[in-house]
Amino acid sequence: MKDFATSSDAAVQAQLDRLAMLSLPQGRFGLETIAALCERLGHPEARLPPVFHVAGTNGKGSTCAFLRAMFEAQGLSVHAATKPHLVRYNERIRLAGELISDAALAALLQEVLDAGEDLGPSFFEVTTAATFLAFARHPADACVIETGLGGRFDATNVIPAPAVCGIASLGIDHESFLLAPEEGVPAEPLARIAFEKAGIAKLGVPLVTQAYPPAAEAALVAEAERRGARLFRRNQEWFAEIGEVIRYSDDFGELVLPLPSLPGAHQADNAALAVAMLGRQHLVCVTAAAAAQGIRAARWPARLQRLGAGPLTALAPARRVWLDGGHNPDAGEAIARFFAGKRLHLIIGMLANKGPEAIVGPLRSLLASLTVVPVPGSEHHPAAAFGPDAQSAPDVATALRRLPADGADILIAGSLYLAGAVLAANGEIPD
Repeated sequence: MKDFATSSDAAVQAQLDRLAMLSLPQGRFGLETIAALCERLGHPEARLPPVFHVAGTNGKGSTCAFLRAMFEAQGLSVHAATKPHLVRYNERIRLAGELISDAALAALLQEVLDAGEDLGPSFFEVTTAATFLAFARHPADACVIETGLGGRFDATNVIPAPAVCGIASLGIDHESFLLAPEEGVPAEPLARIAFEKAGIAKLGVPLVTQAYPPAAEAALVAEAERRGARLFRRNQEWFAEIGEVIRYSDDFGELVLPLPSLPGAHQADNAALAVAMLGRQHLVCVTAAAAAQGIRAARWPARLQRLGAGPLTALAPARRVWLDGGHNPDAGEAIARFFAGKRLHLIIGMLANKGPEAIVGPLRSLLASLTVVPVPGSEHHPAAAFGPDAQSAPDVATALRRLPADGADILIAGSLYLAGAVLAANGEIPD
């Protein structure tokens, strides 16, 4: 499994071509390779500014976006590592608020690839080591680091002592990896997911979580206790009531915070998790005023993002065109709640290893039309996988041209890879 990338910079592309040749050997799980690579690089993972480490099925990227915005509202400098990239690989490494430059990225990737050439590292292991090296070499007040896949065996999990860890919402995703048969792990699928995410827990480090179904909660609690983490659970050690505002409380007191500018009711839950993480660590101070400002200011592309004026949206004039990269059932339910009661034209492209009903199922009663498009550069589901009413189009632009001029909202969804292609085509490059 790997995320292909291209760059207009020849030096960066030369290293991305080397990255594209890497893959995770079938059946290999563990942290031995990333640990060996970091050792060769002088253990950058042990020389980072205070780390805020976030896992979860959905919401972890948004939680990271809220954390970053809160730090910046406080006037602090913050490194951020999020994934996958949407348009440019550079999006994965943000140094003190700015995307890493092409020149710095090319040199960094070459250094890491050269150091680990005989180790057989994966795309993600090289990317993670490069991120750690960049963060260790550039001063900042904090690091916000999102896990990639799972938690227990995610390459970021070699960080020895984060300031705090957080786990966002849980759902079923990446089944071939996270539900692979193994002795001594929970059998119930969501409990197994919780167990894998709780693998980021560290001895003595606060672990802040959302509320989960009983079996998942029990698995997470057991793993956190086994690892010696200090557990802080929603509705147990911290609370957040979501209404016209966010009413947050814990044993330190109460806060009334604004709702996020990010669309979707679920984003208030992600913002509350970020606040709870800040409140359970003592290395970086953020005031309530800065937290409130960060909640309003946070942006996170391709998550119920309303597209602006551009070449693609010009094909659907006077219409609202939305973009979301969600691809699992929990994401589908969140999208359905946002569009409840509206008629909607859905343009969807989904990877072949994702369930076609994950997004379409919750939205089906709202759909005025369903058009299936390819996911550029990836194996994807054909229109037939989405039912007899699904039409096909060769690309998003063609799908937009074919829609009736009925004024209904348009949603482009199903894959972050598709979302990245849409942002590039519409001239909305994340910066």
